[in-house]
Amino acid sequence: MRRFAAETYWARPVPGFGDVSARLMVVGLAPAAHGGNRTGRVFTGDRSGDFLFAALHRAGFADRPESIRRGDGLSLADAWIAPLVRCAPPANRPEPAEIERCRSFLARELDLLAGVRAVLALGGVAWRGFVGLERRAGRLQGPAPAFAHGAEVAVGAYRLFGSYHPSQQNTFTGRLTAAMLDEVLARVRRYLEGPARC
Repeated sequence: MRRFAAETYWARPVPGFGDVSARLMVVGLAPAAHGGNRTGRVFTGDRSGDFLFAALHRAGFADRPESIRRGDGLSLADAWIAPLVRCAPPANRPEPAEIERCRSFLARELDLLAGVRAVLALGGVAWRGFVGLERRAGRLQGPAPAFAHGAEVAVGAYRLFGSYHPSQQNTFTGRLTAAMLDEVLARVRRYLEGPARC
């Protein structure tokens, strides 16, 4: 993009970000070409991130409502954000092979984040990616749960919540509003504050 022409892009795999003692993992799709691919931090420097971090701040998971760049002082509390695919895919549509190649990174992060109890999947691709991860690990039997905004289901040891992705295609058209995402995050918060479940 022309407005970022003077910037040096990160342009390599984008890692997850957040609180290592998180009980919530937010799973997104992939770094945006001029967002995470540019800044080196997931959901940072683009409008999807603006929408998401404002909601995380309102829900008490972020100490400020915006994520500008790595090293801007933003911190998450009780939350970790990870992309399903680690590099910006062409046309923002990852191929099944890309998802397969990157799945192990998400699995390793999840293993290292021992406190995670809830997973918020942003969009159907992230939902199916997480469900596939749990199936491959042998923690999910039977039919896969269907994605829907506001869906909530037990998947293995986790409670999986679904939300439409905060892309401009969804937020500019009203398919996803701030109130809709706030409601899902409020349910996540209530779940986390309740008794531990297996």
